Amino acid sequence: MIVSVHMPKTAGRSFEAALRRRFGAAILEDYGTYPLNTPPGVRQRAAIEACLAHASQAFDGIDCIHGHFLPIRYLLLASARPVTFVTWLRHPVQRVLSHYHYWHRAYDPATAPPLHRRVVEEQWSLERFCLSDEMRNVYAQFLWGFPIDNFDFVGITEHYDDDLAYFARRYLEIEIPSERVNAVLAPGEGHQVDPDLERRIAACHARDMALYERALEARQARPVS
Repeated sequence: MIVSVHMPKTAGRSFEAALRRRFGAAILEDYGTYPLNTPPGVRQRAAIEACLAHASQAFDGIDCIHGHFLPIRYLLLASARPVTFVTWLRHPVQRVLSHYHYWHRAYDPATAPPLHRRVVEEQWSLERFCLSDEMRNVYAQFLWGFPIDNFDFVGITEHYDDDLAYFARRYLEIEIPSERVNAVLAPGEGHQVDPDLERRIAACHARDMALYERALEARQARPVS
């Protein structure tokens, strides 16, 4: 089974489209927990409870799980069957800038969860959003209780096409064409921001910067396939 953690604004919808080419209806979408819109203690307790429940769940007919969730939710599943954990990371400054613009672009007052609603209706500035406690170190928030070394594959969004090809060959044993879903910027492009604010954002997200750098180093060390 593939367990794919969709970190927000890291090409997760594009990756889901690629996974569907391989797994079709055998994919389970897990987007219902809204990690960033749930207080840390609540989401962590829920993740542990789900982890215990999933340990004995059959998941008949499911070969891939993909969505916004804390990966610890499925940690014990690996004790019952072979599981490949995968995720994608993007430069943390570009990730949070993209998140801000996306939440404004996609806002629907009828369906927006609490934090999303606050950001838009309270008219948070870009600076407030990027430096807020709620949005700080999103990767580290998702990876609570689940070290990044537990992942079998960590793709880098800036190298999406090459990394998707590598993932497909190594883990799916097929070739999958790359396609872009929900992409606003072309590959290699970035959101522009004042250099001083960019440095402050990077410092605010120091834990995520370290995780991203570690993933880049691991990417360089991959075996040629």
